[in-house]
Amino acid sequence: MRLPYVPNPPPTHTPEETRILEAVQARRAPNPLLPLDLTLLHSFPVTDGWNSFIGAIRTRTSLSAVIRELAICRVAVVNGALFEWEQHAPLLSEGGLSDEALELIGDAKADFEGPRAAELLAPDQRAVAQYTDAMTKTVTVSDEVFAQVKSCFNDKEVVEITATIAAYNCVSRFLVALDVGEKNH
Repeated sequence: MRLPYVPNPPPTHTPEETRILEAVQARRAPNPLLPLDLTLLHSFPVTDGWNSFIGAIRTRTSLSAVIRELAICRVAVVNGALFEWEQHAPLLSEGGLSDEALELIGDAKADFEGPRAAELLAPDQRAVAQYTDAMTKTVTVSDEVFAQVKSCFNDKEVVEITATIAAYNCVSRFLVALDVGEKNH
């Protein structure tokens, strides 16, 4: 970790800070605060915005757990965010993805157009993996990749998938830059 974690729980100095801390604790319940939280809580205003945005991405979209976690895990792999992978890969397994499919998602050089991907992943899962790779690796998305996503999902779901990928690119960059969880240095 490049910064010290705040104490768990951190001291609060205003009612607003107390409200923010309680909101993060409620979102994590029944689990304790994560190293990510203990880093973010150096700045209560940033933590408040983060908790609201990431909380909506994680719990308020219409996406299935498998589609959401596939996108999150793929971002983690492409960006080398090991802490993020360790938090989300079990959720992808719990969603019903096979060990072989999880291994494919966990391969930074995976080919989602090849026969192995077609054997292990449903068409919508392959489309999300390709879309995630495009958004994460080059930011731009080809018309072909977008058309694949659009053929599998409605407009609301496309927005939610895109927001999930974008949000977790933010998360992974934060985790890697600060070496949260001591996984990257």
